[in-house]
Amino acid sequence: MSWRTNTSWLNTNTDNIATIQSLIGHFLQDRLSKSLLDEQIKQFQQDKRGASWGETPYEKVVESEADLDWLINNPSAYKNAVCIIEPASNVGQNSAKEDVRASSNIAYLCRIIADCDSVLFPLWKLGQLDQKKLSHIFETCLAVFVEGGYPTAKDPASFEGQSISLKELQFVIENLLTARSHKSAPHVFICIGHQLSAQAHVNLIKKGVAAIRSELSTVCGLSQFQRELLSSCVGEIEAVGSNLEIHKNGEAVARGWDDDCFAVALNEVPEVGHCELHHYEHDGTHPSADFKDLLAEHVETSDAYDGIVEQSISYEKDLNIVMFHSDEVNEEAILFANWAYSQLHRALHPSRHLIGLSSLSWLLSLPRSIEILCSTFAEGKKCTEVAATCITYVDRETKELRRSFSFQFHPELLSDLREFHLSGEPDFAKLKSDDGIRMLMRVLYESIID
Repeated sequence: MSWRTNTSWLNTNTDNIATIQSLIGHFLQDRLSKSLLDEQIKQFQQDKRGASWGETPYEKVVESEADLDWLINNPSAYKNAVCIIEPASNVGQNSAKEDVRASSNIAYLCRIIADCDSVLFPLWKLGQLDQKKLSHIFETCLAVFVEGGYPTAKDPASFEGQSISLKELQFVIENLLTARSHKSAPHVFICIGHQLSAQAHVNLIKKGVAAIRSELSTVCGLSQFQRELLSSCVGEIEAVGSNLEIHKNGEAVARGWDDDCFAVALNEVPEVGHCELHHYEHDGTHPSADFKDLLAEHVETSDAYDGIVEQSISYEKDLNIVMFHSDEVNEEAILFANWAYSQLHRALHPSRHLIGLSSLSWLLSLPRSIEILCSTFAEGKKCTEVAATCITYVDRETKELRRSFSFQFHPELLSDLREFHLSGEPDFAKLKSDDGIRMLMRVLYESIID
């Protein structure tokens, strides 16, 4: 194995989380100052111009179970690195007729801004790997990115020809969503990663309802009050989920949580290029009777947690990002997931200690909430309601918060929608002035210190 066992490149002293945080913090503090590693970056851009996956310092591309074993046996090679999951070979084709492998841009950004490595997991050609080994690496690295991809999360057939199916990918994402424990790596879901996470929220809630129904009787020591509370909770969740409709342009495109398009559906208008971000809002008008309750719960969630994305929208003028998609996450599905997580959290709380000793203990690892952070607008018209989400976890004993994030847009792409190693690596000043890249780095910085 020719992989390096450290994660730095520009400076031998950056192979630690404190320095990585310091470098990201320095990048974010303004839009004008030079990097603390300015001279090293200039030399790197000269020496490694055009380098991409498979070439140093981007050589860490997992291609087998043996590579997983090597990483586990050499934790210093990834503990201060980001892991990038590729659901597909590319995120789509740009106007230059290039298939865009956006993961390479994340690797470049992490190197130039924070001097940290990236480890690539191209699941589209790897297929299913040992989930226990994957989970260990994903929980103990710096952060996990789930990249975009050209298939659609609403159609299993779109994944034909790859080594991993939609169902298998959803299993990986569900494991990520239930692995955000104390001091674990945060997750950033991008484009189809954002859509896969939306479907995974619905899947986990459905599995939770089924598990409580079938296994509640096996939990020892519960009082009648605790059993009835949990039973009524899952009954209410199922009733709302089964009857909630997804509407676009005044027409129902999905009915109930068993519909393939409940979590993800075709956007009214495909978005490619620059859009503005605005705070999420809804006037409450909807044909489904339960919608107002879902919206009210979301308002409470929004008020409870301060969001770094919302703060960026509030304090940075005309925040522009790059869209590259035709599907979107449905706002009704996310509002439902947030409401259902809140109901489960309240119902599980009185019996959490006994639940923790049972086969239902995994329910305690579910998110506490999922908030819609913003929507995209183009020429004054709303395009994508769920442009980004914040997934929040609450420690039931200490009340400490942990967060992960998802984006429908591509914060790692510039307006040309090209890979940096093909278009020419942007300099540090250009990166500092780009809204999407600044947001990506801010989310990474804030979530790794949770």
